[in-house]
Amino acid sequence: MNNLIEDIDIVTQQEKEAEACETVKVSENSNSGKERKLYIESYGCQMNFSDSEIVSSIMAKNGFDTTSNFEEADVVFLNTCSIREKAEQTVRNRLAQFNNVKKKKPDMMIGVLGCMAERLKSKLLEEERIVDLVVGPDAYRDLPALVKQVDDGQKAVNTFLSREETYADINPVRLNSNGVTAFISIMRGCDNMCSFCVVPFTRGRERSRDPHSIVREAQELFNNGYREVTLLGQNVDSYKWSPEQNNKARLEKTEVSHIVNFASLLEMVAQVDPDLRVRFSTSHPKDITNEVLHTINRYENICNYIHLPAQSGNSRILQLMNRTYTREWYINRVDAIRSIIGEDCGISSDMITGFCSETEKEHQDTLSLMDYVKYDFSYMFFYSERPGTLAEKKYEDDIPLEVKKRRLSEVIAKQQAHSLERNKRDVGKVHKVLIEGSSKRSDQHLQGRNSANKVVVFPRKSYSKGQYVHVRIEDCSAATLFGKTID
Repeated sequence: MNNLIEDIDIVTQQEKEAEACETVKVSENSNSGKERKLYIESYGCQMNFSDSEIVSSIMAKNGFDTTSNFEEADVVFLNTCSIREKAEQTVRNRLAQFNNVKKKKPDMMIGVLGCMAERLKSKLLEEERIVDLVVGPDAYRDLPALVKQVDDGQKAVNTFLSREETYADINPVRLNSNGVTAFISIMRGCDNMCSFCVVPFTRGRERSRDPHSIVREAQELFNNGYREVTLLGQNVDSYKWSPEQNNKARLEKTEVSHIVNFASLLEMVAQVDPDLRVRFSTSHPKDITNEVLHTINRYENICNYIHLPAQSGNSRILQLMNRTYTREWYINRVDAIRSIIGEDCGISSDMITGFCSETEKEHQDTLSLMDYVKYDFSYMFFYSERPGTLAEKKYEDDIPLEVKKRRLSEVIAKQQAHSLERNKRDVGKVHKVLIEGSSKRSDQHLQGRNSANKVVVFPRKSYSKGQYVHVRIEDCSAATLFGKTID
């Protein structure tokens, strides 16, 4: 079985996870005979990829097909991330590459969307002379008018942050889709003011989407052959919707009039069909409730996996980060997950090393928290100061870069060991796996994920994408499980 191991060298794998916010996805080809071509390149989090699907839908209704080749596009959009400095620099480098094409094709329109657009606003038009259009995350409905404005020879900017926009009525165009899994945005914005984070400034205040539009989208996806949805929000546990609070004066007979919280929403989506798997991201340790955990435990098709970012294992650092929970509270939530859902529930985290004034002992507290939880995997970074954040205004970024990197390497090494340890627990067990497609290394093998969000590789036989199979695990690496299907 070892010769089938397809995950890359474990250090490279962890580095890949650490660079998650620089992930890029490009639009695919669609040829429905529309007059113009749109190319979208998306960076950052799952929410950005979901937003690009909304943008594609809006543009498709206004005369655009999509292309995977920016050189043949009439309009090029970069949907950007601002969470780290490197993410923004990646976009600037990409704009410089586009400039070479624009010199030969001066009519090409280039737009910057998303968080970087919201943070820098009109400065982008001045700093990057080839940028024609700058649009924030809440202004995508205005894109057709803004494109026309550029067509008429003007620059265009809309970075208005809305208190209401959720794009609930827009049916996303599924980009880079495997036809099996899809994202559903359930809320936008964030009310948490973590001192290191730019999201509240680039995505605005929290607002929740009508739950019935979410259920309808999940049902449509299931009817079209999708078998897994991931409910997306900056903090899904704070989801809350009511007709009164959300200004819904008139209800359909099928709608409810009480407050729908996240546990209720999870149940509503799970009831679409037992064969529709439900995942969600991201949970906040201060908000995740036992009610949510009991709901997960009650429905087999709600996956036993929770992304629960800790950021640090030290209470003083957590206070400086304005995370509003302590180490003890976080451990309480982990204990609740293990008690209510079970020891096999997958838990992942985000970790930041070298935050302002972090001592060596406080860094050790992060390592000891990791030893206590034993995460299945983590996204790990060293601290990168972001302009405009509370930390940038209040604290000195006083940890030397080499110390940040050394601490990060220790966190990565710790996570490597825990990932392998957690995966070894699965050897000999049988897991229900949703097939997502071919293995990356071999067409003779398929891959999918189990309930705990772990990749499982197994012989193809006569199975196909979108099926559920039961796989007995025979071997593992730190990133992948390997096995054979059973009847």
